[in-house]
Amino acid sequence: MGRRQIIRIDEEKCDGCGLCVPSCAEGAIQIVDGKAQLLADRFCDGLGACLGECPQGALTVEEREAEEFVGPAPGAAAHHPSPEPQPEAEAPAFVCPGSLMRQLQPQATPAAGPSALSHWPIKLRLVQPKAPFFKDANLLVAADCAPFAAGDFHAKYLAGKALVCGCPKFDDLEEGAAKLAAILRENDIKEITIVNMEVPCCHALVQIVRQALTATGKSLPVTICTLDPTGQVLQQQRIGGKRG
Repeated sequence: MGRRQIIRIDEEKCDGCGLCVPSCAEGAIQIVDGKAQLLADRFCDGLGACLGECPQGALTVEEREAEEFVGPAPGAAAHHPSPEPQPEAEAPAFVCPGSLMRQLQPQATPAAGPSALSHWPIKLRLVQPKAPFFKDANLLVAADCAPFAAGDFHAKYLAGKALVCGCPKFDDLEEGAAKLAAILRENDIKEITIVNMEVPCCHALVQIVRQALTATGKSLPVTICTLDPTGQVLQQQRIGGKRG
């Protein structure tokens, strides 16, 4: 033990978006019960590479008593020289949870029904805020991967809703929040459903919706459905609100 620089996470400010997880090369941060947590002091080098990724300003660097830094957590890439370099093939490599390769067992599903898609385009960056299909609509904000994971996506999530979709890992988040805010301003949206995936970067869809609601001053009912790669619902919560 000794005093050194180390990351501090303010749980009051943290909204669990997960953007800090892939930015930590040491793999020292994980999402637990909807909040970012330091896996262990010994895995944090205190350099603060994750600070700029937090939209809520929940991460800071402080000097305090902490375990000595021992290197990255298992599975994270080492950014510090090793006294005995290992062959590249044996070195552990950090893989963003959103890109982690997994082999799944296909699940038997009923015969596909008709498409529930009611409009085009569907990408958030392509739709027009004044498009007629947004008028008095129930809005579905979905991750690009969700329809491929959930075999019953059309019947369970899409039917009766106007859809916008995107990928928080590759899309511009500020642009997405601004476009969504414009949709809310131009239309009397009744409620919002978010369908995202369990990987940390996908939690940014929730952040986009929150930013849009804050920017417009609207308070709408929001349902958040988080899926695993097999389409099973890992978590579902409804956040109450009044139509703004």
